[in-house]
Amino acid sequence: MLWSTGFIGSKLGAPYIEPFAFLSVRFAIVLPVLFAMTLAMRRTWPATFSDYLHCLVSGALMHGVYLGGIFWAIDNGMPAGISALVLGLQPLLTALIAGPVLHEKIDAKHWVGLAAGGAGLALVLGPKLGLAASGISAVTIAACIVSVVAMSAGAVYQKRFVSKIDLLPGTTLQYAGALLITIPMSTFESWEITWSGDLIFALAWLIFVLSIGAILLLMYLISQGSAARVAALFYLVPVATAVESYFLFDETLSAVQIAGMGLVIAAQILIQRGAITLRRRQA
Repeated sequence: MLWSTGFIGSKLGAPYIEPFAFLSVRFAIVLPVLFAMTLAMRRTWPATFSDYLHCLVSGALMHGVYLGGIFWAIDNGMPAGISALVLGLQPLLTALIAGPVLHEKIDAKHWVGLAAGGAGLALVLGPKLGLAASGISAVTIAACIVSVVAMSAGAVYQKRFVSKIDLLPGTTLQYAGALLITIPMSTFESWEITWSGDLIFALAWLIFVLSIGAILLLMYLISQGSAARVAALFYLVPVATAVESYFLFDETLSAVQIAGMGLVIAAQILIQRGAITLRRRQA
């Protein structure tokens, strides 16, 4: 639910600042806040150079490339509903990567749940696909595909290399990795910022609720469970966004969309009950 509110914060701030500048400002504020929290709570920093490098790489993928691709695509006209549909491929892609990389054996219930979740997601977003179709192009679709691949790869990389690192310092370093992506990309933008109440509220919300609250929860979930199972939760994001838009922006919900939400929730129950075990590493 926290993750879904990112679409609202992005929508509020987008008219006043360009996408990579927006993300750079956001990450530049998050970084010292998390750094201060880490020092105040006396958390343990990574012990080796490779651990620092792993944190930077996972942050570059999960925050820099993932969010950068989404923000850029929407800023260049990609309808939010269609971008969400493309990003809905993440649970399936993560499961495919997690199998060989993390040796996670995913049973039939999980695959059936993933398929049902994808179908439910299509029902939820389907009525919106015809809106603002002029923004759909090979470039914006490619940006969304890059985003979903980066998030899926980042989640698996996080589980493989970063899950044993202390949560706060690890997440702090991840935002440093994200800035290594967004700051160079922002040099191609004008950096013209129109400060407004909407932009300030959007930044505050995205910083404290999303970049700190939701991200720390996500990192904790990945460290405690299967990467594929955690990724499957992202099927619920467009469902939550549709409900929030209904109340906040008076968007309608059709019977088909409500049925799709039910299918996604049923798929989640099936996935969470499915057995995901670690296969023995081949010699």
